[in-house]
Amino acid sequence: MSVLRTKTIEQSIAETDESEYQLKKRLTAVDLTIFGIGVIIGAGIFTLTGKAAHAYAGPAIVISFTLAAIACGLAALCYAEFASTVPVSGSAYTFSYATLGEIVAWIIGWDLLLEMMLGSSVVAQGWSAYFQVFLARFGITLPEALAGPPTGHGGMFDLPAFILVGVLTALIAYGIKESMRVNLVLVAIKLFIVFFVIIAGIGFINTANYSPFIPDPQPAGNVGGSIWTAPIVQGVFGFNPTTYGWGGIVAGASLVFFAYIGFDVVATTAEEAKNPQRDLPIGIIASLVICTVLYIAVALVITGMVQYDHISPKAALATAFESVGKPGYATLIAAGAVAGLCTVVMTLMIGATRVLFAMCRDWLLPKSWGTTNPQTGTPVKITLAVGVLCAFMAALSPWDLEQMVNIGTLAAFTLVSFAVPVLRKRRPDLKRSFKVPGNPVLPWLAGLASIYLMLNLSLETWLRFMIWMAIGFVIYFTYSRHNSRLAKHAHSAEYDDASAHEHHGGNPAVGGDF
Repeated sequence: MSVLRTKTIEQSIAETDESEYQLKKRLTAVDLTIFGIGVIIGAGIFTLTGKAAHAYAGPAIVISFTLAAIACGLAALCYAEFASTVPVSGSAYTFSYATLGEIVAWIIGWDLLLEMMLGSSVVAQGWSAYFQVFLARFGITLPEALAGPPTGHGGMFDLPAFILVGVLTALIAYGIKESMRVNLVLVAIKLFIVFFVIIAGIGFINTANYSPFIPDPQPAGNVGGSIWTAPIVQGVFGFNPTTYGWGGIVAGASLVFFAYIGFDVVATTAEEAKNPQRDLPIGIIASLVICTVLYIAVALVITGMVQYDHISPKAALATAFESVGKPGYATLIAAGAVAGLCTVVMTLMIGATRVLFAMCRDWLLPKSWGTTNPQTGTPVKITLAVGVLCAFMAALSPWDLEQMVNIGTLAAFTLVSFAVPVLRKRRPDLKRSFKVPGNPVLPWLAGLASIYLMLNLSLETWLRFMIWMAIGFVIYFTYSRHNSRLAKHAHSAEYDDASAHEHHGGNPAVGGDF
């Protein structure tokens, strides 16, 4: 009953053919790239750019986006190798089950649920804020009690966020290809708005707003912070909590990291790709590169249009154009944000359902939850459960939880990065259609970069993360450890592992060179 027992690649792939757990292979490289762009471009541009520039880094938020992109790029290469080698739903959870053992797989799966379910709820609240800004342009105002979660400012229930999640849940349950069609339309609208902001905003840039490009460090209390909200690395090494300066840039990178979480969601759809060995690396890397360029361009424009300490932390793009006398532009941007943030919520929810699906198929959670509907080819039970949870979290959560999403994601990135050289050593016989260059150095750098960003998250975020992980360990040791497939079929699993190495000499389902 070892918690470090592993599941062979062959077992994982064979289970995808079980009729009650079978997903439809309908996604192309273009679908996957659009899927990634759909979730990456969203909260990062429409909300976090202003928040991070205002409170952490000033105009140097551009450097923060670059640092976050480098860390994500390193991790993306590791994801691309795993996803193309193990084209099975579950993303990092599935990869780690084959390399680092069941307990690590559970930890990553639990982290990914934190990332995607909480992420979709956070973004749904951001969508609600922009939706109400858009309605206000037409003189429509919601009752205060239904305009936001209970934060002490009159809100009691975020009705728009709740309705959004409900509608998207129904769409996701209906079918993955149908979800992708809606995603395609909304991504097109979102990209138009992003290019509009860049092109229209260039004419309103005042280069004086870039000075100082890196503001001098200030005590955290001077900008509304505290020891609880300061990066934990400052407390560990006895530094006074500060914002701006280099510390602010790195803390900003840890915050805007939330803007890049989409590419790993692409890996959760591996089992639904028509040609995963070729298409998954393209989808993961292309979506990350495209979005990084757009993020940096938008950050340069916004910090050039408005002095960093006057940037709105909630609706930076719309209010930037209002400040230069273009309220009509602000209305258009609010409409684009309403469309754009829909895709982020939808794709994060799809990712959460696919991770839960993989965990149920491994019997770490009740297996009956994960069966797919023969008509839609989707796990309807899980989709509805995720939708209900996300809807109520979006409607009732009073906290800013972007950093909670980030810490779960970074923990998963760290373990995936370290797992690449482990699988290379354990299974050199596997034919990998995409390989991380510079193994094992680059994967180790990817893991260390993720750890460094985690250390720049706040103390309160780490405490909440520890509580979440404690709940996960209780579930694992009281239920999952004794009911998993490997626990129930330990002898056959050992036989399959031995026979796979002896007779197959690798994975027959993968091959070729990327």
